Amino acid sequence: MRELEHVQQAAWGYPELEVLPATMLRISAATGGIVLAAYPADQEGAPAAGFAYGFPAWVNGELWHHSHLLAVHPDWRGSGMAVALKHAQRERALAQGLKRMTWTFDPLVTRNARLNLGKLGAKATEYRPDWYAMGTDSATAFPADRLLIEWDLTRPGIEKPAPAPAGVELLKANAEGRPEKQGAELNGETLLVEVPLQETHGPEKLAWRLALRDALSTALAHGYVVTDLAREPNRAYYVLTRP
Repeated sequence: MRELEHVQQAAWGYPELEVLPATMLRISAATGGIVLAAYPADQEGAPAAGFAYGFPAWVNGELWHHSHLLAVHPDWRGSGMAVALKHAQRERALAQGLKRMTWTFDPLVTRNARLNLGKLGAKATEYRPDWYAMGTDSATAFPADRLLIEWDLTRPGIEKPAPAPAGVELLKANAEGRPEKQGAELNGETLLVEVPLQETHGPEKLAWRLALRDALSTALAHGYVVTDLAREPNRAYYVLTRP
C-alpha cells in the first residue's frame, strides 16, 4: 500500500497532502473497495508501476462501483498497463454483483479520453465543472473540470482504432489554434467537438477549458453522450451521439 503512494506522486506529481494514504487503501480493501497494483512481470522485486482504486457507490437506492484513481508510472505509459488494470477492476466489480462503473477524467487530456472511450468502450454522460478544488486561491487556480464516465460492465467494449471525424462540428480550432464555436444545431445528428491533441498552457489552455465546458455541457444537457475520440492528422474530436 505504501508503494501506491509513490505511484501517485510519480504519475501526477502530487504533493504529499494530495496523495491518497496507504491507510485509506488498506481500510477500503477490507471493506468492499477494490485496490489493484501492477508490477513488471520480468523484474522480480520491482516496486509497483501502476494501480487502480475504487469503492462501492450508493446514491438514490442504486449501487455501483466508482473508480477513484488509476495511475501508471510515466515509464509505463503506452504499455497497455492501464487497460489491463481496468479490466481486472471490472472482473472484481462483477464478482461483487455490480453491473456499472463510473469515474471522471479531464476532458483536456486526450490520452485518457482514448483509453476510456476507444479502448474500453465507456461513455461520458455528465460534465462536472470545477469538480476538484486544485488551489487555495479560486481566482488563480485553473478550473478542474471533469467528464463523468459510465461503463456497462456487462458489455465491455472491444478496442478499435480511432475513427475519422464525421459529423456536425460544434467546436473547432481556428487558424490561430484557439477554440471557435460553430453554428451547429442540436437536432440529433452526430456532433464533433475539437480538443487540442497537444497540451496547451496559459490563456490558451483556459480558453479551451471554458469552450469545452460550454460545448460539452450544452450537448450533454440535450441528451447527447460522448462515445468516442475521432482523429485526423494533428487533430482530435470528441464524438457525441444521441442514444
